[in-house]
Amino acid sequence: MQKKIIALAVLGASIGVAHAQSSVTLYGLFDLGVNYTSNSGGKPQFNMSSGEQQGSRFGLKGLEDLGGGLKAIFLLENGFTANNGAFGQGGALWGRQAFVGLSNNRYGTVTLGRQYDSVAEYVAPFAAPDQWAGGVFAHAGDLDNENNNARTNNAIKYTSPELNGLAFGGMYSFGGVAGSVSRNQIFSGGLHYVSGSFRFAAAYLNIRDPNISYFGSNPNGISTGVVTNMADPIFSGYASASTQQTFSTALAYVYRATTFGLVYSRIKFSGLGNPTAGPIKLASGKNATPGTSGTFNNIESSLMYQFTPAFFGNAAYDYTNESGIGRSHYHTAAVGLDYFLSKRTDIYFLAVYQRAVGTNSQGVAAVAALNSLTASSSDKQTYIRISLRHKF
Repeated sequence: MQKKIIALAVLGASIGVAHAQSSVTLYGLFDLGVNYTSNSGGKPQFNMSSGEQQGSRFGLKGLEDLGGGLKAIFLLENGFTANNGAFGQGGALWGRQAFVGLSNNRYGTVTLGRQYDSVAEYVAPFAAPDQWAGGVFAHAGDLDNENNNARTNNAIKYTSPELNGLAFGGMYSFGGVAGSVSRNQIFSGGLHYVSGSFRFAAAYLNIRDPNISYFGSNPNGISTGVVTNMADPIFSGYASASTQQTFSTALAYVYRATTFGLVYSRIKFSGLGNPTAGPIKLASGKNATPGTSGTFNNIESSLMYQFTPAFFGNAAYDYTNESGIGRSHYHTAAVGLDYFLSKRTDIYFLAVYQRAVGTNSQGVAAVAALNSLTASSSDKQTYIRISLRHKF
């Protein structure tokens, strides 16, 4: 009995030491609201949905001090739909993020797992969808990932420490295909710089077989080229591309209570007609021409104004131009109001409008297709939302 008591005392002491050198934090948020959509597949719709300004989530993050300025870190983050309790990201338990790594204040951080690419890491925080306008305002179905809809599996990432306002990093995702290093691989790099009222960011992203490796990264994603994971009609015609490249840059300037923002992104699909990447048949009845390419250019301007410490007003306009399979243009505008009841709880209003012009990536008349919504049956679509958000 005495030996057992001594053993328990030693174990208790060791647990206390471990607790003193490490920490685990539970966090999360609910974003739940009521919406009106003017044209959802041909009909108006009233509904409740979860996660517009920010995806509803809960997560665990932790660190262990290893000594000498080195720490072991981890993050597990689940996405869910608060109106029905279902898992998000195709049913993944930790679908938003899941990684482990080592961090040093002097040399930076290396992490491994399911993570965000460099466009989402460095440029997205400057864009209206990530700041206040939410997923419905995401550029061209969030093709440039500046609303963080896509995650990258099997990734190793380096993030530098902040150096006089400058931070940079890069990421590489293993394709994992036997006999081919490049197939399904993803790599990216980016930076941001902050100096007083001026802010700048830029990033590059290269994706091989994007229909499978990038848009199919959730558990319910299709792992063959038979069916598309790229459902949005704005860009679904490019599912057979062998490569997607994204370059994005952003500028922001803060003047008193006003923040002005400008974001540009260019997305190029190359090597169309690759049957191992995705379907080549278009809605027009034609096939994507082998070896051809297509380009999307996107520019966003935004303004945020702080009326009081608790009350914000926002406005943004986004223009997207497609040149490739189709010749389409998308004009999208958003306005929003956000009132904070406390540091953790706010109520917000959001209205988004889109008009489509020309022929889309499927080779048929372009229709308005606000991100995450059922596409309109016409060239116009309006979305209005009132929501309550709580963070913990």
